[in-house]
This record gives sequence, structure tokens and C-alpha cells, in this order.
Amino acid sequence: MAISASRRPVMTLYSRSNCPHSHRVRLVLAEKGITVDIVDANGDVLPEDLSELSPYGAVPTLVDRDLVLYNTQIIMEYLDERYPHPPLLPVDPVSRARIKLYVHRMEKDWYGLLPDLEGDDAKAAAAARKIIREGLTVIAPVFEQKPFFMSDELSLADCTLLPLLWRLPSFDIELPPQAKALQKYAERFFNRAGFRQSLSAAEKEMRPV
Repeated sequence: MAISASRRPVMTLYSRSNCPHSHRVRLVLAEKGITVDIVDANGDVLPEDLSELSPYGAVPTLVDRDLVLYNTQIIMEYLDERYPHPPLLPVDPVSRARIKLYVHRMEKDWYGLLPDLEGDDAKAAAAARKIIREGLTVIAPVFEQKPFFMSDELSLADCTLLPLLWRLPSFDIELPPQAKALQKYAERFFNRAGFRQSLSAAEKEMRPV
């Protein structure tokens, strides 16, 4: 997936086509309409230049001229500050801190379980599915009150939650009826132009677009 423009981009994003963390960054890029070269870093052998750029050989890695960033949340916040329109973090410090905390909680509580879902330990995978399903069900009612995740505006919290929701079928996670508000929120955003643009070919195959 590449986001194109009439002029040569100054940014390069090293991204895996099926990586939810890479997807988070691609979603921010798409929602802001940022021009960027996307280099696929799929497979076990990373591009040689990525190994030189990142001390961890990690994706996503963003290169903006002489700046190299390789932490997902740091990349997302940098993009929001570098390209402030449309904003994906609130202006006031309290609301900004809350959104950042929601992102941190999702990374710790749900994204941290993804290795178990993708591993060979069936018991660990079942436990991870249960935790994520129950956690999403608990937060579902908030989407009856707000159009976005705990907010009246699209934020980095949505850009963190949506790539996870997109992958639920591939993780064999089915939400219960009481999570209906969350499911409606997800379907609304899955049809959003920015979200569709953020998808790699591999991600499009996870569910119908």
C-alpha cells in the first residue's frame, strides 16, 4: 500500500503488510493525507537499510529526513504534531493525557496479547481471546454516548482500536450481542475512506471491504 501525491515524499515508512502496529501508523497517515513512501518489510529477512536505521530492527519505523522513529505510539504522536490538521489529539492537556492513556492501556491490555493469539500454545490463545472479547464488551456501551472512542472527535485512540477490531475474525474472536454499539462503530469506520486507504492487500483479505 502506498499513499501517493504529485511531489516526491520526504518520509519513508517501513511496514509489515499484516502488522497491526504498522496498520495503526498507516491509518494516521491516511486520515491526515500525508505523502509517504511505504516499504514492505515482510518475511524473516529485514531490508538491509532498516537494520541499519533501527537498533531493534523493528517495524513500524518512520524515516523523516534525518529523524528515525521506531516506537508506534511515538510515531503516531509525532505525525500528529508534525501535521496538525486534522488533529488526532485534543488541544487541552487533560484531554490529551486521557487519550494517550487510553492508547497505552490498549497496547498493554490487548496488543500485548497478540503474540499469544499468533503462537502455538492453544491454551494461551484461548485465554487471550477471552480477555480481549470481555474487555471489548465492557467498553462497548461508551459508543452509545460518543461517536468516537471516549471523544467527540477522531483521535489516536480510534487509530489504535480500529486495526484490532478489523482483525477480530482472523483471531477467531466473536463479540456478543451486548457489544452491538461497538460493532456499529467498527462497521461505520471500516467504510471510511481513510480506513480503506490504510489497508494493505493482506489486510483486505482479512474481511470484505
